[in-house]
Amino acid sequence: MSSLTDLFPHPIVQAPMAGGASVPQLAAAVSEAGGLGFLAAGYKTADGMYQEIKQLRGLTHRPFGVNVFMPQPDHADPAAVEVYANQLAGEATWYKTELGDPDSGRDDGYDAKLAVLLDDPVPVVSFHFGVPAPDVVESLRRLGTLTLVTATTADEALAVQEAGADGVIVQGVEAGGHQGTHRNCREDDGAGIGLLSLLAQVRETVTIPIVAAGGIMRGSQIAAVLAAGASAAQLGTAFLATPESGAHPAHKQALTDPHFVRTELTRAFSGRPARGLVNRFMREHGPYAPAAYPEIHHLTSPLRKAAAKAADAQGMALWAGQGHRLARDLPAGRLVEVLVTEVQEATTALSTGGAGR
Repeated sequence: MSSLTDLFPHPIVQAPMAGGASVPQLAAAVSEAGGLGFLAAGYKTADGMYQEIKQLRGLTHRPFGVNVFMPQPDHADPAAVEVYANQLAGEATWYKTELGDPDSGRDDGYDAKLAVLLDDPVPVVSFHFGVPAPDVVESLRRLGTLTLVTATTADEALAVQEAGADGVIVQGVEAGGHQGTHRNCREDDGAGIGLLSLLAQVRETVTIPIVAAGGIMRGSQIAAVLAAGASAAQLGTAFLATPESGAHPAHKQALTDPHFVRTELTRAFSGRPARGLVNRFMREHGPYAPAAYPEIHHLTSPLRKAAAKAADAQGMALWAGQGHRLARDLPAGRLVEVLVTEVQEATTALSTGGAGR
């Protein structure tokens, strides 16, 4: 991916993590260390996004990216949302709050955010939950902005290529947080593909460059996806535990807490499949959550905020990839340096027939 990887010396992309983790301080630290830092525009207003971009530019002159959520079609069943709201009534009572309005908006301010990014271009823009129109991609390209789009299948990757994007983020089922599927259908639940298998399928389907994402926590894994044909690796959970991350302290602690032994994909918090640490809320409500995004996200928002305020990890959305137990409490810039060293060691070991870390 010559045009993209020319922007940053090390093949390490910090995943944009919506919900408060991907703050300017984190993105700046990663970019300053030679990776590509990312801001998450999801769940923010256009002005909130702009203010974070402005703050980030004050912290680094290195390239960075901004991630945008695609608007969602109105396919939710209002009756199913209402049933789920009734089920959550006890949670609202417990946390002494009201449930959110499920009809608070479907487009996440998409047009307004695009207007900002076209008026004041950034080096890279990535898209999640779908594919932008080709004219959007072309408008950004004319301004010098490179575009990436998440895909979770080979067919989705082909749609990304056909839209004219500069690269595709291939997201394996191991990834923490929301799966960037292009549609939100119950029929697709359980059909996720592991990263290495998905990489092979995508490489045989498209010619555009690939950024590999999903469960990557060590430099040896980065070396593996590079050997499998990726141009760079995107890591989210690995950066979640860093001091620069804006994640809640209870979330950071839970990553390596022996009480949280596994992750699952759940619709409990947002109505879309997302991988997180299994906690009480996920166990009690996950099986009943409908395929309704962003309605369920809006509905549970006050509950998640109240749980976070109480530092109650059992009621929070503890997004995490399958490699969460490998999280390291290192400054983000230092983590990039360690990962680079591990990549070099693993690459050397592979070339000489030895065993890398």
